[in-house]
Parts: sequence; C-alpha cells; structure tokens
Amino acid sequence: MTSAITVRNPALLSLIVDLGRTGFGAVGVPSSSALDRYACQALYCLLNRANAPVLEVMGPRFALQFDSDVVCAIAGARVKAFLDETPLRPWASFQSKKGSILRVKEITEGFRYYIGFAGRIKAEAVMGSYATNLECRFGGLNGAPLKSGDILHLEESQEIETNVIPLNLIPPMNSPHILRVIEGPEAGSFNDGSRRHFWEKGYHELFTVSTNLNRTGIRLNGTPLVFKPEAPKSIVSEGIVPGTIQIPGDGLPIIMLNERTIGGYARVAVIARADQDRLAHLKANDLVCFERITVEEGERLWREKQKRIVQLQSLTGSA
Repeated sequence: MTSAITVRNPALLSLIVDLGRTGFGAVGVPSSSALDRYACQALYCLLNRANAPVLEVMGPRFALQFDSDVVCAIAGARVKAFLDETPLRPWASFQSKKGSILRVKEITEGFRYYIGFAGRIKAEAVMGSYATNLECRFGGLNGAPLKSGDILHLEESQEIETNVIPLNLIPPMNSPHILRVIEGPEAGSFNDGSRRHFWEKGYHELFTVSTNLNRTGIRLNGTPLVFKPEAPKSIVSEGIVPGTIQIPGDGLPIIMLNERTIGGYARVAVIARADQDRLAHLKANDLVCFERITVEEGERLWREKQKRIVQLQSLTGSA
C-alpha cells in the first residue's frame, strides 16, 4: 500500500535524513546523518523501522497533510504539536487519519525535531543512505530541502500500535549545555591559561552560540583562546570527525558537525560521542561550556548511551 503526505509548511529548514553514510570520508563524502541520532533511533523504535528515512526539522509552524491513515511519531526537541486540534505528546507515536493536518506550533526545549512514519519515504539511496547532502545536492528529495507543496510518498506502510518513550529516556536539551571533550591533536598550540579556562572544572569559560550555525558547524562567541607565539594559526588540512572543535586565527571555537571530512584549523578538542546528539539543539544565544575527560571516560559514557538505546528497544518492543 502506498500513501502520500503533502508538506504544507517546511518551517525554517526540513530535510530527509537517516543514520548517514559511512565509509566514504576518504573520498570527501560526509555522513550527512541526523544530527540527533538518538532521537532518530527513538523514532525507529516507536515505528518498528530500521534506518528508514525520517524528517529533520528546524523551527515552528511546520505542517503536513495526510491523504490516508498512517502512524507517525515525533522525537528530538520538545514541541507543542497538534493533529488537527488534538495536542500531541513529544517522543511518542500517534495515529493520523486521512485529511488530517499535523502542525508544530512551538518549540519548548531544544532546536531540531524529527518526524517519522510507519512506512518508508520513497527516496533514492545514494552510497547506502537516504540522507540529504545539501552541498552536493544528492539524497533525500532531489538533494534539496523540503518546500511547501512537496509530496512524500510512503511505501511499505504498516499498521502498528502507538507507543511512548518514558521521560527518563528523554535527554535534556536546554541551555546551558555542558559538553564533555577529549583533548585534540593541536591542544598544545594554546597557552596554559587558555586551555585551563576552556575545559577545566572551576575555570569554565562560558561561550555563547552565535547566529552563524548550520549543519556544517556552530561558531561560538566568547573569550578567544590564545595561541602560543610559535604555534601556527592554520594547519595542513587533515581529516576531522563530527564533534571536532577547531580554532581559527581569531581564537573563537567552531564545532564541526556532519558535513565536512577535512579541516585546516587547530583541533583543540573533540566532543565525546555520547554528547554529540546534543549539538543538534544548540541555538543562537545558548550558553556552552566544555569539560575535559579521558578517552576511557568517553568510552564508558558511550557504553552507557548504548544501554539506553537497548532500553528504548525493549520498552517499545522493537528489540
């Protein structure tokens, strides 16, 4: 059975994403995955899907209209959403009816939210992923953001019971954001005072998220880090991973996200993988501080997060 969903309002930006492309960094192709992978996996649990394409949305006033009955779910940022006039619970699935309209009127916590369906959005897989790469213009729906009037065709639609993610498995997304980091390859390029105020407990420098942010990176404002006199302010471009914090010549951090594979600025730190989903929810004027941890602590935090994903699967019956 195939059904269609019409985009009535795409909000600030809405894209088709999934868990991303892997294994192509060496040829310059980034993952372009959902920025909040945990929220994306929560959708999969609610909808009994595995790595299916979903929608990543920024901003309120997003609206969809359904031409048939289909089970949907919302996760990620906490939102005030309505199916026609009925309020919907975030991090839960719900049954839509033919002709009904889903509207997201307000975001109350976080920044990006995710919408999925008990069916597979018809889209072209490129390098094993449906994720939209805006720069290269492939994946998703014609490699572009969704726009008003776009029609999403659903294949493999199925009837499933609705479900809810428990509150204890929904992470916080509000400012201030404390992000744990592991020392980067060029951390030694900065003087002792800068490093101490950047990541040591009791000395934390608070940075402010600038208005210069997108899926490629997030620029921060605050007290610049100071390079040692002999340290170069740029490096030969090298590979970077999501969560890398680069410091350009002005000393102000740039957090790299999921759309680059190389960089040419000093890498002071890398955000622990367990904290990277929170980067989806940094918005202009939010406060951010960093806390240094060891590689071993980062691995422990990641194992704990994987356990929460197993809990999601067991609670929703998708294990």
